[in-house]
Amino acid sequence: MADNLDLSKFIAENTFTVSEAMKKIDNNANGIVFFLDDNKHLIGSLTDGDVRRHLLKGGSMISPALDAANKNPKFSRSFAEAKKIYHNRDYIVIPIVDAKGVVIGLYSSYSEGYDPRFEKKLDLQVVINAGGQGTRLYPLTKVLPKPLIPVGELPILEHIMKEYQRYNCNRFNVIVNYKKELIKSYFRECENHYDIDWYDEDMPLGTGGGLRLLKGKLDKTFFFANCDVLLTSNYSDIVNFHKENNNTVTMVCAYKNLSIPYGVVDIGVNGVIKNMREKPLMSFLTNTGIYLVEPNVINDIKDNEVLGFPDIIERERKMGKKVAAYPVSENEWMDMGQFPELQKMRVKLYGE
Repeated sequence: MADNLDLSKFIAENTFTVSEAMKKIDNNANGIVFFLDDNKHLIGSLTDGDVRRHLLKGGSMISPALDAANKNPKFSRSFAEAKKIYHNRDYIVIPIVDAKGVVIGLYSSYSEGYDPRFEKKLDLQVVINAGGQGTRLYPLTKVLPKPLIPVGELPILEHIMKEYQRYNCNRFNVIVNYKKELIKSYFRECENHYDIDWYDEDMPLGTGGGLRLLKGKLDKTFFFANCDVLLTSNYSDIVNFHKENNNTVTMVCAYKNLSIPYGVVDIGVNGVIKNMREKPLMSFLTNTGIYLVEPNVINDIKDNEVLGFPDIIERERKMGKKVAAYPVSENEWMDMGQFPELQKMRVKLYGE
């Protein structure tokens, strides 16, 4: 049963920074950690959503994790009560406490097959840029175009489309160029039938310029993604964030933690040492290559204009349009653009 969760994987130290707590969240793969006082009483919880709200309010990944935590987390007094609370579908994991308020267990039903992410059906169109040559994966891409490189049993492009289909996003617009006939041929003969409209680039237009080919084809918010990234976040939450903030473009960004394997020294005038940090942890947000976009953005792209999509975002920002970042966990983002990342994606999806 899913109530037999290892409690130690979900307890974060009260001295943790947000970045350290996020590592714990990623490791337990359930999206939450809890904080206890010296008497093992529950004093807070932290989810990736709490971290996102903390960052959007101007907080830092090196802030104390308790600053971003929910100080009044939901809890139960018994397994039966936890199960009832959980299935209200507003929670990730429910802690169970005894009569003294000490945490004695946790309940989650992910392992029973229920995943609340897929409750809301979005029914948005998806645009995928699959026109690049995939030079970082050469010589593999000399034979196969990047969208058809297998990750386990399926090519990456099919993995991406299946993730969108979980939210009832079934209409795909795929921009192709390099080895485009191979890509089209695969999907014509594919056992899984997908609703795809193909858009042929006559010349390479960058990661954003090809969107111009869809002028007049889309009339509401759409997902736009590169063909080498897979996201397992809650797409419904991303759409809600985009709509509630009236964004023109929402860029999905992943928290990235990078451990520097050296002692770092800060110096001042005449080499005076001002500060020393042993193997510090750097935290930042990185662009995943996945976006929510309003259709009017397409009208701002010229015919045959070679542009990266980040350049388009910067143009929209300078025009006074509202663009924003939606932070997600590093654990929810997979990028197969280089060979090491391709192998990591295989391991994550198939355990190979």
